[in-house]
This record gives sequence, structure tokens and C-alpha cells, in this order.
Amino acid sequence: MAAPDLNFLELMRWFWRQLTSMRTALVLLLMLALAAIPGSVIPQSDVDAAAVERWQDQHPQLTPIYEWLGLFGVFDSVWFAAIYLLLVISLVGCIIPRTVKYWKGFRAAPPKAPRNLLRLQDSASYTTDVPAEEVLEQATALLRKRRRYRVVVTDEAVSAERGHFREVGNLIFHLSVLVVLAGFAMGSLFGYKGGVIVPVGSGFSNNLAQYDDFVPGSLMGIEDMEPFSFTVDDFDIEWLLSGPRKGMAQHFVAHTNYQETPGGEDKEYDLRVNHPLNIGGTSIFLIGHGYAPNITVRDGNGDIAYSGPTIFLPEDQATFTSFGVVKAPAAEPQQIGLEGLLYPTYLKVDGNPTSVLGDDRNPVLSMQAYVGDLGMESGESQSVYVLDKDKAKLVKKEDGSMFRVDLQLCAKDAKKCASDTVKLPNGAGTVTFDGIQPWVRLQISKTPGTGIALTGVILALLGLLGSLFIRPRRVWVRARREDGVTVVEVAGLDRSGASETKDEIVDIVTALGGSPSSDGEEKQA
Repeated sequence: MAAPDLNFLELMRWFWRQLTSMRTALVLLLMLALAAIPGSVIPQSDVDAAAVERWQDQHPQLTPIYEWLGLFGVFDSVWFAAIYLLLVISLVGCIIPRTVKYWKGFRAAPPKAPRNLLRLQDSASYTTDVPAEEVLEQATALLRKRRRYRVVVTDEAVSAERGHFREVGNLIFHLSVLVVLAGFAMGSLFGYKGGVIVPVGSGFSNNLAQYDDFVPGSLMGIEDMEPFSFTVDDFDIEWLLSGPRKGMAQHFVAHTNYQETPGGEDKEYDLRVNHPLNIGGTSIFLIGHGYAPNITVRDGNGDIAYSGPTIFLPEDQATFTSFGVVKAPAAEPQQIGLEGLLYPTYLKVDGNPTSVLGDDRNPVLSMQAYVGDLGMESGESQSVYVLDKDKAKLVKKEDGSMFRVDLQLCAKDAKKCASDTVKLPNGAGTVTFDGIQPWVRLQISKTPGTGIALTGVILALLGLLGSLFIRPRRVWVRARREDGVTVVEVAGLDRSGASETKDEIVDIVTALGGSPSSDGEEKQA
């Protein structure tokens, strides 16, 4: 006979039981881990918007698909949030019933003595002339005061239990999961995270307009941002010049001067990797560095259309070969745009330009020039790292051959080092390489729930240690008069499965004045 159909209430109850089962929680946890993989492999908009734009430039066919799937913002996508929310509900549904169970287990009295104690694996018995009531009193005092057991006395037996704090460990461990989730939720709702690139010698004030990218919490307000400001005065790097990691950089130090409030006291701090500057509840991390060449662009009339340090983003972390864009929309009679590469230590290898070291010992710029409409008057926001070339014209030589803007500064140890200037064909203007300065990439974040989450992790560790190392044990002592003597039976049970109560039973019998024996064999005390 077929089973009857479930009504709506029964169906919801079945669904809830499935969702709050430990198996479902583990499956959702695995799904969350798998869903986080694209966020580690694919550039994320809230971490490095410039890297996303470069990736989209290189993969124009995949970009619409990735955007539809939300792969450029995995951790903000609807599907990732759905998995996370289901996991939280599943964990809460698992934890609360178990918490109630462990609380009841902690408060429960030791169970009554089994009918036949000598059937337990660890047991012993003996006979004595001491009255049964006195034996039970001695056993109660021994187990309660000297051995810290929780004791319940009945007519003929003493029931004792120790290690019930293991249930407290389980209780703390399960509750700590909720505390950790609450801490992360608080950080996501009331905190924020942003990134900014600051050239050496420049400053930053903590307001939205100065961030390159900014991800606020859902309930975060502008008033939650501390009004600090700082200046990056200098940046020191130690380069490895030998060994297998030759050319790599290490020991980055950004020397900063900061104020916690406008007009406040100037303070100094050496910002290092994994040594953030903490101002109030906000942390400033050093996460990257690169170079910003100082470039001056003059238009066809000889007027300065662009001048200043230009951020170039490293494409190779070993040599710091970097890509950058220059836009001069004020140039007349045509707008001028440049894009190309910076080689910090330029060298030609087999006829190909390359950088052999990340240090700026022989910096060279090699760029292509464009003139015409750069699309900056449409009102749409543009990335400073992307040049709109749809309506612009590539600059070529008068004979139609390829033209490149190649600019080189003298080496650091040169006695004279003048700016390098290149004239653009057809009188379009000039480009000058005036110098080079480093920049640092900083991550600025405020996570108000960090302390709560850390407390949850510590509680989880303590609860786990308690549940692993506290051994719950039960001991029963029964005494009764038979044939003019008192028969005493003592048995124990190790609830952790370690079977280590045999010595405990021997000690208890000896302390009561008996001579223990096993397998039910009785001895006269």
C-alpha cells in the first residue's frame, strides 16, 4: 500500500529536519569551500578593480558569462550568500537541540546502580563486618570529598559520576560556533574594507572620495569612519641580488606620519607587512608596492596638458614590469592618450626588452600614443587604468610605420641625469619622462566583530580540549546484609570507552577497607 501524501505542515517539518541534520551541514560546508575557490582564482572587484579590468580586456568572450554568474564578486553574489545563509540556518538548527541536550546531561543526576554490578567489566566485591549504612556513608564521603564525584545515595547503593564537565565542554564548543558566526556577521554588517594606492610623498584622508575601491557593510554609516589622515614619507625595500630568489624584494617598510584627528598630534609609524597601523578600530595594512613615473605631456600648442606621477601596475612580481595609462583630455587640438610598459631595470635580452630587476636602476618607458576622442566627455566613469581607444587614432610615423614613445632615465649612479623627451609625429605634442617614485598599496579595514569572533574561537578551543581530555566515569557502591555479614559490591564504567576504571575500583575498595577481587569472588575484610 502506498504511503499517504504529506500535507504542507508535514512537508515543511521534513524539510526542516533534512536542513538541520549534521549531514546537510557538512555538505553545505563543503559547498561553501568549493564556492570560495573562484574568489581565490578570479580577480575580485572589491579587492583589485584594476586587475578585473585587465582580465576583462584579455578575455572579452568570457567576461559576459562571468559577470552573469557574479564571479567578479563571488563573496557578494546571491548564490554564495544563499549557501552561506543555508549553512548558518543548518548550524543553528543542529546546535540548539544539541545545546539543550548537553545542558540536560550536565544537570542530570548520576543514574541508579544496575541490578547486577558484578556483570560490569570493571567490578569487585568483598565482605565485611561493618554495617551497610556505615559502608555507604564512608563511600559517600570518599567519592564526594576526596575524589570529587557527584553523588546520589539510595537505600542500598551509592551512585557517583565524575567528568560531567565534559558536557560543559561540548556545550561551550557548540555555543562558540554561534559566537563566531555572530562576530563575522557583525563585521560584515557594520565594518568596511577599502584599498588605495598612495605614491611616496603623497597623503590620504579617510573619506570615501580618496579610496580606489571601497566595500561598506550593509549597516555601516559614514560616521563610523575614523577621521584620520596620513602621509607616506618614504618607502624602503631590500632587494636580493644573489641566490635562487635573485631580483626579488623583501623587508618592505613604509615610513608614515599620521594624525588620528584633524589638527591632532603628528605621530610616526613604520608600516610593514603583517604589522598594520591601528587607529581606533581601523587597521591599515601594507599589501603591495610599485612605481609611478612622473610624466609630462604637452599638446600641439606647447601647453602642459598632463603632469604628475602616474600609477603603473606590476604585471610581473619578479621584475616589476608594469603597465600604465596616461590620459591628457585637455590637450589641444586633439586629446592625447598613452599606454604601455615600464621596465624598472631595462635590458634587451635576445633583442627583446625586459626588466632584469625590480629595483628602478635603469627605468625605461615604452608606450604607444593615441590622439582623438578618448571617450572622457560622455559622462560615464572610466578607470584610470583603461584607455578608451574606440574613437582614438593610433599615432604612427609619417611613413606609416609603427611609432613608440620610448623614454629612458639615466642610471642611479650616473653623474648627470636629464629628463628624456619624445616628440609626437605631426606636431601632436611631446612626452617627457621626468623621474620615478615608488607607491604603496594599502588596505584599510574596520571589522568591529573581530574581538567577538576571536572570543568564539578561544571558547571553541577550550570546549574542544574539555571534551577531548575530560574522562567521564561512573562508580556504584552497593552494600547489603547477608547471613550476618555485609556484602559490598563496587563497579565502574568509563564512558569515554578507554576502560581505565579498573585501578579506580581497586583504590576505592582499598580505601573502604576491603580486599578487592574480580569475577565476583568475595573475600573477608
